[in-house]
Amino acid sequence: MRTWHTKQIGPEAKFNFHVAKFLRADLLRDGAQVTMTRSSNHSFGPCVNRRAQILNRSHVNVAIDIHADGGPPSGRGFAILEPVPDGPNNKVISASEAFGRDVRWAFLRYTKIPPSTYDGISGISHRNDLAGLNLTTAPKVLIECGNMRNSIDAALLVSTAFQQRIAHALEVAIMLFLGKG
Repeated sequence: MRTWHTKQIGPEAKFNFHVAKFLRADLLRDGAQVTMTRSSNHSFGPCVNRRAQILNRSHVNVAIDIHADGGPPSGRGFAILEPVPDGPNNKVISASEAFGRDVRWAFLRYTKIPPSTYDGISGISHRNDLAGLNLTTAPKVLIECGNMRNSIDAALLVSTAFQQRIAHALEVAIMLFLGKG
């Protein structure tokens, strides 16, 4: 059984960055312009407030935060965290929910990982406590691609081939959301 710890720069950060790099390459191949909020995995990236500023100033059409969860070892699956209206993001709530549906559909189709058994309903969770979601002015979701503390999910998440499959699912969702899929 593989276990990951989220309190250090390590496996989760490595996973997040690898998937983001694969996704970036896929989107660039599609002709998209891509804004990354960190350029390396050598230390912690900018704080979530700064990341929101980077995305807002770049005038992105859609944004996604890529993560792997550290839930209960018995829990499996992905969770898509969506914003709730709280000021700066009020205008993008319905678009964020539509994007979340596209991500859920693509994730189910291309990764075969199930929706979370411990977070949200059918893989969707509305959150008011995540600055990255609440400070955005673009449609945005955060995806927990699986549970690092669950042995089945962890075995998938450390696989480069599976990370590429995740990136492909996210690429499909983004292109679908943008009307180019």
